[in-house]
Amino acid sequence: MTSPAETAAASADAVRFEHVGLTLGENRILDDICAHVPRGKFTAIVGPNGAGKTTLTLAILGQIRHTGKVLFPGLDEAGRKPRFGFVPQRLVFDRDIPMTVMDYLLSGLQHMPLFLGHSKRHVERIMRYLDEVECTALADHAFGALSGGEIQRVLLAQALLQEPDILILDEPTSGVDFKGGLICCELLRRVREKRGFTQIMISHDLATVTAHADHVICLNHKVFGEGEPRVALTHQVLSETFGLHLGLPDLHGIPQDVRECPENCPLRNEHLHLHDHCHIDGAHGCSCGHGHAHDPAHGHPHDHGTEGAHAE
Repeated sequence: MTSPAETAAASADAVRFEHVGLTLGENRILDDICAHVPRGKFTAIVGPNGAGKTTLTLAILGQIRHTGKVLFPGLDEAGRKPRFGFVPQRLVFDRDIPMTVMDYLLSGLQHMPLFLGHSKRHVERIMRYLDEVECTALADHAFGALSGGEIQRVLLAQALLQEPDILILDEPTSGVDFKGGLICCELLRRVREKRGFTQIMISHDLATVTAHADHVICLNHKVFGEGEPRVALTHQVLSETFGLHLGLPDLHGIPQDVRECPENCPLRNEHLHLHDHCHIDGAHGCSCGHGHAHDPAHGHPHDHGTEGAHAE
């Protein structure tokens, strides 16, 4: 007889969306969502603000009513609900509360009031998870004195304490600098590979998604594309997802076809010169930081205006 663990492992998908829909008032938030999340991998959900990304994660968590089905292959057949871990984009709390990192993490584990003492068993377990996210030194620090990046690590440790099957993160790198974001992604990769959970992350950072994600879902109320990022994030998919004027904050690391004019662009020679001026190449993108995106339907460049101009 197949065990529940073997049944779950036999499925290639951790989550499957079948015609998921949600309407609030007259607004269609999710429209016939059909997509999947590969098991044990890093899936990024990308799209503009208001696209329904957070609503879709609430559907995964079972916190919002919707039409269609959200399935957890393997676990459903085994009769077990998935365990979730969740890392919010930011934590709103009173920084003046006299509470250490250990106090904060213990408050979610032990039933005994903290002023009566700390459970040795829980303390040891917390220290193991703090070690995994490389911040054991913060255990006795005041929680309110931590930096944004340090708080994100503590929140990650808190989520991992749930021993999740699925870890959901809402823009975890938005409050940290580039180096901090890189460290965060590499840290998550190491922990995911060790623990074997499935990682789902909401993100606007296409460079991070392309560099680190295994799978991407492009969402703007409906799914415009999904798959391996360097294959799925085509010019057409990004235009359909984000609109004609992409307004991308950073094009470093995203597919070459998104940064180059289509061959039928009537101003291709001029824009190749502009790209050369900006030192664009496949590995590093445009050093000026501006996105030279074009309309795939018409082959014309979008209006760069003064943002795209270069002072000679």
